Amino acid sequence: VQLQASGGGWVQAGGSLRLSCAASGTAFSINFMGWSRQAAGKQRELVASITSGGTTNYADSVKGRFTISRDNGKNTVYLQMNSLEPDDTAVYYCNAGRSYDRRYWGQGTLVTVSS
Repeated sequence: VQLQASGGGWVQAGGSLRLSCAASGTAFSINFMGWSRQAAGKQRELVASITSGGTTNYADSVKGRFTISRDNGKNTVYLQMNSLEPDDTAVYYCNAGRSYDRRYWGQGTLVTVSS
């Protein structure tokens, strides 16, 4: 499975960014899709996830600010990030697979939020 992420960049605090990630090269249904992030010196954390049925989960730190969505026909997942804060600065990783425990990882995309 190949995961191609895009949309990272630099933004001032309070701004917005939208990440996209397209999955390809799979012969099975991708039920789980999500975004994780890793800030410098911190552990990687799952930020948001969505199932093929549309069930979403968010880390407490991003609830109300981030929205995850997906296009099942395109095997693509999106992360709309609003009201960005400097603490959101991290490398964001797309992940997808049959389930949370059987997911693949894409390359990271850097999001930098300046104060």
